[in-house]
Amino acid sequence: MAKHYPVCLLFLAILLCEKAQAQQDVQFSQYVFNMLNVNTAYAGYRGGTSFNAIYRRQWEGVPGAPKTMGASIDWLTPAAEDRMALSANFLHEELGPQKTTSFNVGYAYRIPLDESGAKRLCFGIGGGFTQYRLDGTVLTYVDEHDNSIPVANASHLEPDANFGVFYYTPTWYATASINNLLQTTGVKGFNWNDDYFRTLERKPHLYLGAGTVLSLAENFKLKPSFLWKDDFKGPSNVDLSCFLLIHDLVWIGGSYRTGVRIWDASGKDMDLTNRDAASAMVEFMAAKWLRVGYAYDFTTSGLRNYQSGSHEVSISLFMPKKGNREVSPRYF
Repeated sequence: MAKHYPVCLLFLAILLCEKAQAQQDVQFSQYVFNMLNVNTAYAGYRGGTSFNAIYRRQWEGVPGAPKTMGASIDWLTPAAEDRMALSANFLHEELGPQKTTSFNVGYAYRIPLDESGAKRLCFGIGGGFTQYRLDGTVLTYVDEHDNSIPVANASHLEPDANFGVFYYTPTWYATASINNLLQTTGVKGFNWNDDYFRTLERKPHLYLGAGTVLSLAENFKLKPSFLWKDDFKGPSNVDLSCFLLIHDLVWIGGSYRTGVRIWDASGKDMDLTNRDAASAMVEFMAAKWLRVGYAYDFTTSGLRNYQSGSHEVSISLFMPKKGNREVSPRYF
């Protein structure tokens, strides 16, 4: 039997299936420290220029398991009252023989609701493209002369768009956004020798969330939050998280992701497990301009016996806007 043959069959089955019922958007455990991947209206929140990079390796020990890397930058423009911000977001994901690469640029308009500008209602819109690729060269076959299986690279490009609203004060925030607005047809894929291979295209996703920061003592703050996400193809996902900030230097906490059945998805397979994963995270403020983070995910679904968890590392660099060196604390 060829090496990794069962895994290859698994991914080919995914590619050939008619419907994909699960959440398809990449979910970073550390999204609570950079919500630009979730909401383009978040751009400019930190009061200057912010660069973020993240790498996630999921389901350690499973051949062909997802690997995701991303980078983003957002900055305030010279507009009066810091009313406008721009952003750029790059994301690359590998899942077995499939690779997905996306690039988006965004614009946010930030309306101050008090004299200091500490409270704002922000609207964001973005656009770009997503490239889907199928790399047949990474597959190992039992029959190397099976003409119905791709043995070369194939790809196609799709436009993309997103929209979001972000409201924040010094002590709490609320977020609402919808991503992948143009990924709606669900009939994309690759043709190979008269066979049609579907890809795991990203579907429109709705995100709703909120969070707050509570002062427990002089040097201790608590930050609980939640994020609800839905692609309306199966159970909704809810992410609950809570962090403790110690001396404004270290965040320690975690999150729990689970599925909930909110919508009546008639005709959909709702016999899916609600369990997903729990995460333990630490974020270290190495300097006022540098944050380094790490997250370890404990899988709680039926896959827990076949892998050894997921790892995620991130780094953020921040530069205050020129002429504005004093920026009030940003906890979100």
